[in-house]
Amino acid sequence: MERTLWNHIQSIKKQSPLIHNITNYVVMNNTANALLAVGASPVMAHAKSEIKDMVNIADAVLINIGTLDEYWVESMLITAKTAHTLNTPWVLDPVGAGATPYRDDILQKLLQYRPTVIRGNASEILALAEFNTTTTKGVDSTVLSNDAVQAALDLVNKYGTVICISGATDIILNSSRQTYFVKNGHSMMTKVTGMGCTASALIAAFIAVIEDKTAATMAAMALLGIAGELSERQSTGPGSLQTNILDKLYAISETEFNGQLNVLKG
Repeated sequence: MERTLWNHIQSIKKQSPLIHNITNYVVMNNTANALLAVGASPVMAHAKSEIKDMVNIADAVLINIGTLDEYWVESMLITAKTAHTLNTPWVLDPVGAGATPYRDDILQKLLQYRPTVIRGNASEILALAEFNTTTTKGVDSTVLSNDAVQAALDLVNKYGTVICISGATDIILNSSRQTYFVKNGHSMMTKVTGMGCTASALIAAFIAVIEDKTAATMAAMALLGIAGELSERQSTGPGSLQTNILDKLYAISETEFNGQLNVLKG
């Protein structure tokens, strides 16, 4: 597995996929820099007049609902529909799912266009699957990844998507009934805004060039987690950690990656 995942990382650098992001104001700079660091090419575009043309040239799409407004919602729905029609792989990041009825309504509309991958924390996955839950706390999860497995399976069965429940252990599930556990990362990463959003952007880059979308999701989550582990060792706090993660995404070696990789099959 180590060799396969490392080869996937190299594929990003070789092919430099164009990733169309409709994401939130808080993380635009972070996610664009992370995509550049791994070798992808980011574009942030939400104007309705160019959405269809942009999706047409993109290798993958990310839709992140973190800072919703009515104009962006229309752009998101056009983007998702266009990606679905063109068979362009796309990632849904359901930031804050369950926080408001408006947010949940938009997510249900986006789901109709069958995202290739959904990445969210346990609370978001529970809310997205419309499980009865009061565990959403803004964009933070108050439950563990394992608590959302059944909800994730329901989403997989309904939409045929790959689900990544992110947390201390990331759980990845697919329609072939395979389950993988990615046990990389560091708790200090939760003190840096947009780490989850960065993970979703990286997943978009990997699914753009890798046919096996489950393996692509694993590679993206493992890469970011390992970059966080290695960067924490030389960081004095969240500020330096953020910078060091970006550098490590750019310069990580095969020895570093394989030495830290901790992925288990369920």
